[in-house]
Amino acid sequence: MTITITGMSKSFDATQVLRGIDLKVEDGELLALLGPSGSGKTTLLRIIAGLDWPDAGQLVVAGQDWLALPAQKRRIGFVFQQYALFPHMNVRDNIAFGLTVRPRAERPSQAEIDATVDNLLTLLQIDHLAQRFPSQLSGGQRQRVALGRALAIQPSVLLLDEPFGALDAAIRRDLRRWLREVHEKTGSTTIFVTHDQEEAFELADRVVVMGDGEISQIGTADEIYDHPASAFVAQFMGAVIALPVTLRGGRAMAPGLDASALPACTEADGPGTLYLRPDSIMLDPDPASPWAVTRRDSTGTDLRLVLTDPQGAQIDVDLPRRGAPTIALGDRLRLRPLWGAMFSEGAPLAADPIQLSA
Repeated sequence: MTITITGMSKSFDATQVLRGIDLKVEDGELLALLGPSGSGKTTLLRIIAGLDWPDAGQLVVAGQDWLALPAQKRRIGFVFQQYALFPHMNVRDNIAFGLTVRPRAERPSQAEIDATVDNLLTLLQIDHLAQRFPSQLSGGQRQRVALGRALAIQPSVLLLDEPFGALDAAIRRDLRRWLREVHEKTGSTTIFVTHDQEEAFELADRVVVMGDGEISQIGTADEIYDHPASAFVAQFMGAVIALPVTLRGGRAMAPGLDASALPACTEADGPGTLYLRPDSIMLDPDPASPWAVTRRDSTGTDLRLVLTDPQGAQIDVDLPRRGAPTIALGDRLRLRPLWGAMFSEGAPLAADPIQLSA
């Protein structure tokens, strides 16, 4: 099912949550809505599901106006973060629920329901749990049951709202790989909401980065990580060092900075900001540099350094410990970034900026 969203806006009281969203989701695509809390991603998901209505805009799915359809007519599969399983039903009955409550004229036969549930139990690798109740399941098992219930109705669109948010890191990694395999087998058009960059990049065909009710960038993991479209996206992708620079001919210049390894940007000449990640900076000895090492820690794998300039600005730098140059407290070092995103002064942020140490 192809989903086309045009000019969608939504406010709650005086707070504008969505600001003219335009988005197309291709048939069979697995799309992630990624952004910080309050960026509007869950509101957009709920509008697609029919649980909220926009103030303006269009929602067309497979050529049909879904804003004219109530939620129960959209055949949506929705998986919530907190599972929302029926505690008095066993796994088999939870998965079958959406089929058993259909109007009699649309309800499959009991044999068809049983066959659908059996297939899903096998697909989700929980057939041995069919007779258990939710209270007898782990968090990961409950999430699989919730997904099975959503898939049982053969949804036109599958929506997942922070599906792994309540699980610990190890289980999240396992379920991400498993969900991708399920998606490839079912071919459902799927949209999921997350604030976890690793989760979005590992799972999705494309990622939509949202901030302050707007779409800041759409692309693959590599495109967004390597080429952020705005200062907000750069910050959200981990570029937590904001270094004031002068931009000239697409190049960044500042005392103690060697930016020759960075490609030229298209920003206007003048004051600007170079956004860097702590692990994207190499260091070279330079007695004339304003940056001095004021802290040096080791994790065994990495060296974590804090560099400070005479004005008190600080920069964090992470280096692999093995092969790193000998660095001592007080050493003056020149910054040589291998990656960076440059924006001229006044370049708009798509959301409230993250607080930076530099």
